[in-house]
Amino acid sequence: MLQSHELIPMTEAERRVWEEIIPADHYLRRLAMTVDFERFRPLLEANYAGELGRPPLDVVVMLKLELLERHYNLSDRAVMDSSALNIACRWFLGLSLKSPLPHHTSMTYFRTRVGAGTMQKVFDDLVAQARSVGLVKDRLRLKDATHIIANIAIPSTIRLVAEVRDQLLEALQPFATERVAREREQAEAIRRDTQDLKDEERLVQRVTHLRAVVAWAEAVPEQESFARHSNKAQEQLRSALTLAHKVLADREDGASDKLVSVHDADARTGMHGDYYTVFLFDMSVDADSGIITAVNVLPANGDEGADAVHLIAQEEQAHGNDVAAVSIDGAGYRGELLRELTDPTGLNLEVFVPPTQRIPLPVFEASQFTMSDDGARLTCPAGQSTTQWEPSRHGTGRKFRFSKKQCGGCAMRGQCLTNTEVKSRRVIKNDYEAEYAEAQAKARTPQYAKVRSEHPAVERKFAELVGRHDLRHARYRGRLRVLYQGLMTSLVVNMKRLVRLLWAPAATATAPLRAELEGLA
Repeated sequence: MLQSHELIPMTEAERRVWEEIIPADHYLRRLAMTVDFERFRPLLEANYAGELGRPPLDVVVMLKLELLERHYNLSDRAVMDSSALNIACRWFLGLSLKSPLPHHTSMTYFRTRVGAGTMQKVFDDLVAQARSVGLVKDRLRLKDATHIIANIAIPSTIRLVAEVRDQLLEALQPFATERVAREREQAEAIRRDTQDLKDEERLVQRVTHLRAVVAWAEAVPEQESFARHSNKAQEQLRSALTLAHKVLADREDGASDKLVSVHDADARTGMHGDYYTVFLFDMSVDADSGIITAVNVLPANGDEGADAVHLIAQEEQAHGNDVAAVSIDGAGYRGELLRELTDPTGLNLEVFVPPTQRIPLPVFEASQFTMSDDGARLTCPAGQSTTQWEPSRHGTGRKFRFSKKQCGGCAMRGQCLTNTEVKSRRVIKNDYEAEYAEAQAKARTPQYAKVRSEHPAVERKFAELVGRHDLRHARYRGRLRVLYQGLMTSLVVNMKRLVRLLWAPAATATAPLRAELEGLA
């Protein structure tokens, strides 16, 4: 049954006394008057099994404990200690002086039960509350990303292969105890016999052994005895096999997206100013209110630019609104992305992005060559045409080639070919020339300058998330758990922003809203 147990609600007498002690302008008192926490209750309770099992702790109290933990940058244990002694925290939680606080491990169970999916709904509901009082507008979103350092120690490649092998053998233990013991003896022999060899040879021998273990393990699920073991044991073996295949594939030449840790299979190495083993925290911010409207967590090598589509679509799906424009950094200056963002039948956004600075060519530009409507023929400024083309290297256009005969006697050859060793001209016509031209033209307008002057607000928001609430370091392992951390931290920062907007003395535009909140309290 969904009801609280063990926690004792605050009495009316306690409330009156504490409200005399706690200043009226205390942040937690204003937060309780600003945000309707009861709106979150159905979202949180949906993760519990109703009449089944032990009655859970009050879900709103648990959410508030999470918020206190993020707001004051505490651990699970420390937030319980603080709430036991701090009367403002107790008042915010609505708990009596006689009420015990939950054991700190209850926070872990709560996070596991709720997960990133439900926290996304809570985050969206808070943004909806901000929209309902007229704070969030649809004029402009500021989009950017920062890195979160993964909560792992990075092993060497040799150690990584050994850890994957050990994990696979551990998963095989219930199915073939004797064979696992022999493989472990061989692993120990390899470690002992190769300790004086070069790292390349040590790695080769461990990879060879891992391939042999994988070949054996693949046959295990086909055996009759496999079905007699628990679903948990079966799933652990399948997961370990998947991880082993990934590590072996990473050893191939030219492999990208390499696994870096057995303990967090979602972490990747990427560059964000420097190289890190990280996740990318991506977000969009309402330029008018400074409220974060959408967040996402990507692997370090994820497509930060393309995630702009996800962020805007996620917000519009949650609220049914229509964002008018987005400001994005250089990661968004890609033709296919610009087309998707500006598509009139899709998101239909006005995009403000700094274009890559182009070095003027001393010869005819590609834009001076005319392509036929069907894309099969290209005509040069001198009137010569060619139908000889092949896909460009990145598959984003066509590379046309004029013949030596056409270019050899051309009167305009000096304006088209400055290198005398080059016999004929090759021209790449990009499929997204129109999108690039529009972005370049927009970058020269006063409107662009005004919008880009607003963009540093998203950097200041990152400074708050990282500097005051330690978003730089992952508390958990796995992309979804790190996304939960990002959502909770953004929830705290949005609540702070709501309180500031609705209670700041100089905010005359929001004074009526503040008066309405005071009347409801």
